[in-house]
Amino acid sequence: MKYSGFFLTKFYAFRKENMESNLKVMKKLVFVICISFSLFFSSCELFNFDENGLTTEDIINGLKKALEIGTDSASTALSVLNGYYHGHEAFVKIPLPEEAADVRTKINSNQTLSEISDLTGLEDAFENVVLAINRAAEDAAKEAAPIFKKEITDLSIDQGWDILNGIVPGSGQDESVFDSTAATEFLRLQTYNDLTDVYAPKINASLSKDLVGNISAYDAWNDLTSLYNSFINRADVITAIDLANLFGANVDLPGTIETDIGVFSTEKALDGLFYMVGKEEKNIRKDPFQWGINIIEDVFGSVL
Repeated sequence: MKYSGFFLTKFYAFRKENMESNLKVMKKLVFVICISFSLFFSSCELFNFDENGLTTEDIINGLKKALEIGTDSASTALSVLNGYYHGHEAFVKIPLPEEAADVRTKINSNQTLSEISDLTGLEDAFENVVLAINRAAEDAAKEAAPIFKKEITDLSIDQGWDILNGIVPGSGQDESVFDSTAATEFLRLQTYNDLTDVYAPKINASLSKDLVGNISAYDAWNDLTSLYNSFINRADVITAIDLANLFGANVDLPGTIETDIGVFSTEKALDGLFYMVGKEEKNIRKDPFQWGINIIEDVFGSVL
């Protein structure tokens, strides 16, 4: 009998331990479900948390953690080699400035001009610029995460609830319209100037670095504009343009290419950054369960 008493004691201890463990798991699941509903509906009031449960502040902190993970993932993805140039998203690749792209298209639409462009190295110079400015953007992307983190940390509870409900805080947005990139648009409004202030010097510094072989983006741009200026003044180019115009295939090329490559690169780099942040936000809303448990462990481990 003494052995049966011993085993009964162990059995009840085991049962109690498992009940406590299951309770912790259930509390975790409730939190994840609450966050999941919050991403699509108005609140977590249907869960009626008591004073020992999760609070509104807990939920907003969970949102902040999710946004930190999302923005950090976006900036990290863009900061690696080919993050911009050959990233998974074609939308983030920085193209030639419109002025230069238009010139390239016009030259390549005329067989004679295209052959001369290849012969003189002008076509290679176009692509060198694209590669160099994307490398500069990759070099600057790592600067974004701390700026995003500060803004996310400063989110108020009201702003957090707006974002959870697909509303861009302070935008005057129609509350019946759900914006799946509300956090991204809020961060764009709040951080764009700060990011520009940080990105622009970084981009300009990166444009000066030897990022492609032994040349910088500025070198590549200067080579391009110099080659183009020589190209447009060649006698055979002038003749080819005159002939094209004579036969109705007008080729209207500018005398010089003068885009500010630093301003252009900064603007396009930030466009790509916010595109990636928006993509991460949509992923969080689409499948909050994939990040919920990690946030619980990181942020609320001591509560659960």
